[in-house]
Amino acid sequence: VGPTPISKLEGNGLSAADIKKLKDAGYHTVESVAFATRRALIAIRGFSEGKADKVLAEASKLVPLGFTTATDYHTQRSDMIQISSGSKNLDKLLDGGIETGSITELFGEFRTGKTQLCHQLCVTCQLPFDQGGGEGKALYIDTEGTFRPERCMAIAERYELNADDVLDNIAYARAYNSDHQSKLLVQAAQMMSESRFALLIVDSATALYRTDYSGRGELAERQMHLARFLRQLMRLADEFGIAVVITNQVVASVDGGMFQADPKKPIGGNIIAHASTTRLKFRKGKENQRVCSVYDSPNLPESEATFCIGGDGISDPPDS
Repeated sequence: VGPTPISKLEGNGLSAADIKKLKDAGYHTVESVAFATRRALIAIRGFSEGKADKVLAEASKLVPLGFTTATDYHTQRSDMIQISSGSKNLDKLLDGGIETGSITELFGEFRTGKTQLCHQLCVTCQLPFDQGGGEGKALYIDTEGTFRPERCMAIAERYELNADDVLDNIAYARAYNSDHQSKLLVQAAQMMSESRFALLIVDSATALYRTDYSGRGELAERQMHLARFLRQLMRLADEFGIAVVITNQVVASVDGGMFQADPKKPIGGNIIAHASTTRLKFRKGKENQRVCSVYDSPNLPESEATFCIGGDGISDPPDS
């Protein structure tokens, strides 16, 4: 079941002009309005407190916001789509693949396969459901300039897909600063309300924050901005039921001491730790092999899986 278009709110005291104001403010579905705070709606130009209350009341009639039984929620989750990573080992570790409707964080040093997995998912999300796909388009926000369409074309060949069609189904944007990164999400919401998307990738979610904000003096401001960005991502995952995948960089832990097994930790602190539903840690293995381990998840046990990076994307090691 897809999101409800915002036009359904017209009538009952809300005019076409009010709907246009909501769309201009980045609200394209009834769900986005229902999930918004009263304060956010009052901030829209031309909206009084009474109008904001009216909009919220109408939206809550169409979107269930109350309690439900765990049985109903379990049934809902059993219908959830998972997107294949291309590696059976990795899919087994993730209990089927990358989960839709939540945020998955991939972190690790450079050259550990994070961006390669992102390219792979851009193709596999377009596959039919019975092949581990999401039957939808992909949206890619690139902050480091590492997106390569040629990789997607090579992966498409492996699945016997038309390379041009695969590239047409990937919406790409380069983000140049942290404010631009957030603005792109408003555009993304509009695109998702117009056609079916299965995946949103931000590679990397934190790179621009490291350069736009420097020193401890700007740390609180940086974390607040990052928290708002992650909240926007979570809203898109809830609203459109897409899989959100973000990559994260690591930093050497100076307080770890010399006896710590791995002194590197993901950046972004507690803000990003709490926002991500599933956190996956990547490290280098031997030759072209990489190891992915579950760092934090509400339903997956702590375990690890080995995968390979080849010319046609991500696959299992030959000996597995």
